Amino acid sequence: MSIYEFAILGNVSSEQRQRLTNTIGKMISEFGLAIGAEVKIYDAETLAGRNRASAFAAVYFGGAVTTDLEAASSVFTESVPIIPVVENLEQFSTSVPDFLRATNGYCLKKEDPEMEELATIMLECVGLLRRQRRVFVSYRRTESREAALQMHDLLTSRGFDVFLDTHDIRPGDPFQDVLWHRLCDSDVLVMLDTPTYFESRWTREEIGRARAKEIHVLRVVWPDHEPNKMTDLAETIYLKKEDLEKDCGPVVSKKMDEIVLKVESVRSRSIAARYMSITGRLRADVERIGACFKGIGAHRAIAITLIDDRTIWAYPVVGVPTAETLNDIANKARVANQREIPVLVYDDIGIRETWSAHLQWLEDNIQAVRGLKITQAGWMLAAWEV
Repeated sequence: MSIYEFAILGNVSSEQRQRLTNTIGKMISEFGLAIGAEVKIYDAETLAGRNRASAFAAVYFGGAVTTDLEAASSVFTESVPIIPVVENLEQFSTSVPDFLRATNGYCLKKEDPEMEELATIMLECVGLLRRQRRVFVSYRRTESREAALQMHDLLTSRGFDVFLDTHDIRPGDPFQDVLWHRLCDSDVLVMLDTPTYFESRWTREEIGRARAKEIHVLRVVWPDHEPNKMTDLAETIYLKKEDLEKDCGPVVSKKMDEIVLKVESVRSRSIAARYMSITGRLRADVERIGACFKGIGAHRAIAITLIDDRTIWAYPVVGVPTAETLNDIANKARVANQREIPVLVYDDIGIRETWSAHLQWLEDNIQAVRGLKITQAGWMLAAWEV
């Protein structure tokens, strides 16, 4: 079963489809992924077979003749990204279906014949850019230190940003604050489930906080150990005695490769579920106040028509927003010629108070992007002002 999935729909030539597919294949190869194995690309005829638990994005090529309308409409109604693609922005409104005209589109560039920019936008939508791949390793130092270090190094070599407490907390930093902050910013928690894992308050809290943030958990269970029922719903890999070189690790190479592939799979589902959660909550609040949720396009930008008929674009973020995030969103909105100030939507649960204050200061003083906590979306949008 594939891990990440895409669809190429619309008035796309066979040459364009092949070029885009080849470019995606080259980009994902740096993560050890391949089209046809871990990554699947659908057309209109095969789209019905996609795995709805996996991270997914679609592109729709506009043209003089609109095709694949049923397939495109099905994607549109599922609240997942579908990016209208045109060759001339002046013809945007006449070359894409009406239900896609409010979404954030993309114009092909003659200087980019391999469509590398479009491929990057597609990968961004499913979290497959290097800066987006974040993993948190939870473990007991007394029981699994060697395996944790091994996992840190191997996952890092596969393009992940891996948090390990012994590597990533600087001297003088408030240990638990930094740890919880980095956990909130992660896509998946890898739990090295050893016999005394749940005897530590801190590891218990790591699992609890991951659940509260809807971060998926991969449980790696040590040999002859009965897992705690608290994590029964986690994805699980069981180790045998022969899978460990010593009691605390490292894990033999073949088994570690299996774990890394499972991390990729769990991460994809975690990304899909968390984006669906924040998007679903936003959509419900938008419709509750009488506004209109118009659709999701490039960069996951959500077009929303407010009750006074203004259109704003909301950019949902999974994890912890940064000044770089705000700058990135401001640039994307500028390129897309969006008239209103773009809106960053995020879940603030678990984010350090000092970081929340930092984000508020950025919004107040830079004013290029507005922040919106998902817990406040309904009443904030009901009285939205420029």
